Amino acid sequence: RAGSGSGAERGAMAAGPGPGPGAASWGGPGWRLPGRVLELVFSYLELRELRSCALVCKLWHRVLHGDENSEVWRSLAARCLAEEALRTDILCNVPTYKGKVRAFHHAFSTNDCSRNVYIKKNGFTLHRNPIAQSTDGARTKIGFSEGRHAWEVWWEGPLGTVAVIGIATKRAAMQCQGYVALLGSDDQSWGWNLVDNNLLHNGEVNGSFPQCNNAPKYQIGERIRVILDMEDKTLAFERGYEFLGVAFRGLPKVCLYPAVSAVYGNTEVTLVYLGKPLDG
Repeated sequence: RAGSGSGAERGAMAAGPGPGPGAASWGGPGWRLPGRVLELVFSYLELRELRSCALVCKLWHRVLHGDENSEVWRSLAARCLAEEALRTDILCNVPTYKGKVRAFHHAFSTNDCSRNVYIKKNGFTLHRNPIAQSTDGARTKIGFSEGRHAWEVWWEGPLGTVAVIGIATKRAAMQCQGYVALLGSDDQSWGWNLVDNNLLHNGEVNGSFPQCNNAPKYQIGERIRVILDMEDKTLAFERGYEFLGVAFRGLPKVCLYPAVSAVYGNTEVTLVYLGKPLDG
């Protein structure tokens, strides 16, 4: 039936799977199209459909993932990312278009944040409204229960008395009364308060961070890299190219989300997922 099926199915009918299991049912190798033609077909599909296509055969997987700056990922980035995100330096440390698309899907969730914040049109920046006597936070769309992951966080406005970055489970609160260190206030979250350099978990201060004499305070606009290792169950931080050390050990084997909490009115916080951290 003309026009029926998902985009992935229509793409499959147009291009065929090439060599691989089940290729005979598609007419054998004769159905295989040049990589450039497949790339053009795939450039019309959405991310969910591309994931399905990548499982069809080795050829399709290679076309989709061999070049992270291919027309497939450029087209998808142009459709799902705001122009501001692409033309400013928000994604300057995400070198490929596939990485930029991935970062967008790992950005702050508009449905999992305090009612006193909103996510700006660029898709990556949280804006806290000037609400008195409230602490407000946000989690990302996707959490992690395995693997190693890195993301950058930076403040684009005053910190106020409390400004915390870290991780949280889905059960951690994202809003409370008063000006408090919300992230780290219970056993469901772990945070670093950039104002006083304290580590927070389960409502207690777990020491200062970084662990050095006269540790420098955070400067507005400075990018902090957060590194979550679910294999070693650790959370660490970097500033610039300096590794600041492991902040938390013994993290539980649950799904953990990048998160922040803020108290200052009209302050803005940007979070960009980078992918697997580079060693060394």
